[in-house]
Order: sequence, then C-alpha cells, then structure tokens
Amino acid sequence: MKRKINLIIILMTICTALLLALQLYWNDEVYQNNDRIFRSDVNDALEESVDKLANLRRDEFANQYKKWMADTNLVVISCSYNKKSKEMVFSLSDKDPVLRNARPPSRIALRDFKQHLDHITPEAKTIFINSFVKNFVYYDLRDAKVYYHTTKLGELLGKAFKDEKLDTIRLGKLYRQALANRGIKELFKFHTFKYEFHKFDTNNPDSVGKVYTTRQFKYGFGNTIALNASFANPKLIYLQKMKWILSSSLFLIVITLGCFVYTIKTMLTQKKLTLLKDDFVNNMTHELKTPVATISIAAEAIDHFNLDEKAKTEYISIIRYQAANLTHLIDQILTNLVNQQAIIGLGKKKVLFNELLQLVIQQYQPQFLTSNSTLKLNLSTKEMWINADPIHLGNTIANLLDNALKYGNHQSQITIDLLQQENSAVLKITNIGDEIPTEYLSKIFEPFFRVPTGNVHQVKGYGLGLSYVHDIVKQHGGYIKVTSINQLTTFTLQLPLYDS
Repeated sequence: MKRKINLIIILMTICTALLLALQLYWNDEVYQNNDRIFRSDVNDALEESVDKLANLRRDEFANQYKKWMADTNLVVISCSYNKKSKEMVFSLSDKDPVLRNARPPSRIALRDFKQHLDHITPEAKTIFINSFVKNFVYYDLRDAKVYYHTTKLGELLGKAFKDEKLDTIRLGKLYRQALANRGIKELFKFHTFKYEFHKFDTNNPDSVGKVYTTRQFKYGFGNTIALNASFANPKLIYLQKMKWILSSSLFLIVITLGCFVYTIKTMLTQKKLTLLKDDFVNNMTHELKTPVATISIAAEAIDHFNLDEKAKTEYISIIRYQAANLTHLIDQILTNLVNQQAIIGLGKKKVLFNELLQLVIQQYQPQFLTSNSTLKLNLSTKEMWINADPIHLGNTIANLLDNALKYGNHQSQITIDLLQQENSAVLKITNIGDEIPTEYLSKIFEPFFRVPTGNVHQVKGYGLGLSYVHDIVKQHGGYIKVTSINQLTTFTLQLPLYDS
C-alpha cells in the first residue's frame, strides 16, 4: 500500500511538472512571437512612413517646379508647329540672356497636343508645364537627381535639395498613424545618421538591453541621411498584449498546483488514518483478548469442575467484572463513532465548576492510591458558574485525569490548578512523565492518534479519549491546549463563565 501511494505521488508530480513546463514553454513561444511581430511592425511602419513623407515632398517639389516654370522672370516657354512631324514643339529656355546664350533651349514635342499654334497661349503653357513635370521632372525627383533642363531651373532645384531637412514632426505624425494601424501606441524617438550603404539586415545590432531600435532607412534628395526609431523597454509592450493569456495561464497553474497539493495532502491523510486505524485495531485486539479469555476460562471452570457455591460466586463475579469491562470498552468506541458523525446533544444547565471538579477528583481517589501518585490541588475558592452538560464535562475531566495517571511516572505528583481569568474558568492538569515530542502536540486530539513508540505501546489505549475531550470542550465554547517541556505535560482547559 505504501509503495503504491509513493508511486502515485511520483507519477502525479511528474505529470504536474510536465504540465507546468508546457505552460511555461507555450507562454515563452507567445512572448517570442509577440517580439517578432513587434519588430516587424515597427520596421514596416517606419519604412511606410519614410516612403510616404518622401512622396509628399516630391509632390511639393513638383508643385514648386511648376511655379518656377510659370514664372516669366525665370524661364521663357514658346511653341511652334512642326509640319514635317505634325507635332507641337515646345521650347524651354532661361529668361536671362546670358544664361540663354550659354545653353541651347530644351525642346519637347507633345504628341497629344492637338492644337496648331504659332505662339504660346496661357492654356497651352499650363498643359505643357503639367505634362513636362509629370513626364520628366517627377522621375528626376524620384531618383533625387537634378537635371538642368535650364540653368536656372537646375540651380533652383539643386538649392532646394541642398536646403532640404528632415521634418521629424511631420514624420512623427505619419509614424504614429502607421503604428496605430498596427495596434502599437508606444512612445518612440528618432535618430539620424550619415548615410552609409550596408547590406539589409532584419536585426539591428544597436538593439540591446531594454531599448529596441529599428533598422536604418535612408531619406533625402540632395544630402541623403539614415534614420531609425527607438522604443524604450518593449518587453512591457509584449506583456501588455499578453495580459489575458498570462492571467489565464497563471490561473490554470494555480488551479493545477492547488489540486495537486490537495490531492497529495488527501492521500497522505488517508495513509495516516489507515495507519492509525490499524494501530487502533491492534490495540483493541489485545484489549479484547484479556476479558474474553478470562470469561472463557471462568465459564469453563464452572461447567467442568464441581465447585462449591463460594467458588462459583467468585467465578461469576469475575465474569461480570470482565463483561462490564467489555461493555465499557464498546460504549467508549460507539460514543466516539457517534461524535465523528454528529454533534453530541448536550443538556446544558448552570453548573458550579468547582463542585463538579471536586466530584470527579473524589471518584478518582482509588486510582491515585493504586498508582501511589500524590495529588496537589491549587483550587480557587471563588465560585465559578458555567453553562455546561455536567455528565459530558465530568467525563472530559475524568479523561484528562486518567491520561495523567497513565502517562505520568509511577509514584509521581499530579497537580490540578483551578483559577479564574477575566470571564473564563481555567483548569490545568499537570503530570510528571515523558515529554510529548513537539511535532505531535498538534495531533494528539485527532481520532485514533497515539504518540508513536514503535510496534508496542506500554500504556493501553485506543486514541479516542483526547479526541472526545476536544469535541466536548469545543461544543462548550471553550478551548483546550497541551504543553510538554522539562518532563512536565500540562493540559489547559478554558471555559466561558455563565452569563446571566
């Protein structure tokens, strides 16, 4: 039986440990997955935001370029119809004569322009500018190159590229929106660097400790720079996203551990009760053998031997005495079984505790004489009235005295103290004998429990008396405790005084 219980406990421990390990592994996988998703999202969002800002700036440069082309103080736009190619040919040159003479004009044919004009009109100029910027300038802007279609336009665009600075406020708004679309609302900080070409790497070596830094992205038209974004303590972000998963996992772990501990405790308790009951049965067997054997011998003597009346009377007295012992033993067992299944019905009434104690002590005088024990009484003369059942409370005191006689040294002294403490009556019964080990002091009031002394108990008993005492005291609204030190064992019983 012991081996089976140990095997079950080992198997349950292994299963519980594996379950906990799987929970931890699963949580770690979820954490790592959130980490990968976060890294991917913040990098994708920054790349998207940089591209969007670059596109916005291209549109703005393109609109500015249109204004420069429309400014007659900067450039001259003319047109003519080429009869050979049947196309309108537009000419773009600098307004400044010096610049115009130094560079031939740019000529562009617009096949989609259907009008045949000898001179430029406002409408035609607008159509040409829009077409020129869309088909030529925008590609230059996309590649961040300055093409000198005219000297002045090239200089103006080159200067604009050179003066271009990263607008971190504008980029920050775009980045926050891109992060919000991915469910990220954490604070970030931009960092800019001199751009140097390097191979693409999904992991940024600058991401160490509690700070995560994105990859570097390039931005710029004239002076290209590199930039990235950093997030302080992203682990808190992961944990925030995992709060419900972690909570449910923690709840499951607590429930699992609670069930495991409760099951193990129940099994050990059952094992302990089994051992106690086995010990009880062994003790009962020995206790029953003596009176049964005595009754059997006496009955056999009466039946087979011609005894005179006096001898018969003696044997019948022996049978009656042993039968009374058996009856007392059975009553004690049945009383304890009733106590375990239901609360004992007490007939409480107003009782003088001093008087009840004296009565029980008087009834035990023969046992004191037999054991050659001396009795020392320290009884208060103050009357202590309590609300109690005199029969059960008297049995409780008798059990404590019987216990002191059994476990006290032969010819030793038993001390009984009765005193009043505030609104309680306190009874202390002390005997001199072997100390009760500390680890057993809290267990001696349990049913069937006896302090282990190996396979043989020098003092006969069933482990029921103190359990009965504890239940009766509890039902009287009091408490009982035991101390054992320096070969002095003291049972302290405290009961509330009668409240009129």
